[in-house]
Amino acid sequence: MARRLDVLTTAGLLMFRMPRILVLTAALALIPALAAGAEEGAVVTGAAETVATPVKSGGLFTALFTQDHAAQHARAERRAAAKAEREAEREARRTERQRAKASGHAQSTSTSDAARAEVKAAVAEAVANKPKGRIWCVPFARAVTGLDIRGNAKTWWQQAKGRYARGQEPEIGAVMSFAASRAMPKGHVAVVSKVLSDREILVDQANWERNQITLDTLVVDVSDTGDWSRVKVASAGGVLGRVNPVNGFIYN
Repeated sequence: MARRLDVLTTAGLLMFRMPRILVLTAALALIPALAAGAEEGAVVTGAAETVATPVKSGGLFTALFTQDHAAQHARAERRAAAKAEREAEREARRTERQRAKASGHAQSTSTSDAARAEVKAAVAEAVANKPKGRIWCVPFARAVTGLDIRGNAKTWWQQAKGRYARGQEPEIGAVMSFAASRAMPKGHVAVVSKVLSDREILVDQANWERNQITLDTLVVDVSDTGDWSRVKVASAGGVLGRVNPVNGFIYN
């Protein structure tokens, strides 16, 4: 009985010191504590004497914090499971994107190889049938691409308007239309033979080097916005030359 009173006294003091919002929680938790106190205060009868089992301190808070710890652990497990599920979904999406990219790259490479082979076949025919005397860029580009445009190279961009698709992205088989400049008053046209990167291509062309056909010449985009409006063309020795203005690309 004394043990039970001790528990009640302890609980009463705690309830007095606790904020009011916790009084109800403490009272509810008191019931199992009283039961435990009753069991612990029971007299244990031995052969020679009677011994009272001591009351364990902290029983009230043990019940409260054990329940709170279990709830926190359960929440942590749910958060970990949700995080693992999200990560698995992200990994699945990454794998799918990589698979799609690899498939697209394989298809793109195959298409590029076929387009390049077609251009090279046309170039070989143009070289075999090149006229005697001077070689010009316009007849060469027309023979390789099949674009039905005549006149000086500087007029090709405007002539192509409404007849052929035009743009700022290099494609194999497209004609790169150089604008007129002080160095090239009549402009220039070249045929894209390979796309190396967003800023580098190879071209087949005539008369860039006087009266010669040059194949797979490196052209580098040096424009500020990457729109191929200003380029440098490599010489036979691989040295990039002056900056040249470009209108864009004419597609057939």
